[in-house]
Amino acid sequence: MKLIIATIKPFKLEEVREALTDAGIRGMMVTEIKGFGSQSGHTEIYRGAEYAVNFVPKIKLEIVVSADMADAIVETIIKTAQTGKIGDGKVFVLDVDQAVRVRTGETNDDAL
Repeated sequence: MKLIIATIKPFKLEEVREALTDAGIRGMMVTEIKGFGSQSGHTEIYRGAEYAVNFVPKIKLEIVVSADMADAIVETIIKTAQTGKIGDGKVFVLDVDQAVRVRTGETNDDAL
């Protein structure tokens, strides 16, 4: 099993969710986060004063999939979340040793 962690722009969330649902994903965890990378924040003008925004709002997706689905799901996220502009996000893929469904006790792929 693989854990896919993706950071995307907030306005892309619904589009990415729909694409992942179409690709067979039945569940995911979504968290609103703030961070920076190459984008290094930006400045905004509010009531005539300029303010530095050092952390940019992002959405973090966490999805656990069987190992054979991981590449296709990563490709779906990249294709759907991409705008071609700086700050589109990142995708990380990690190994998952064990998964357990709390309600039934099912384990690993059966728990997904």
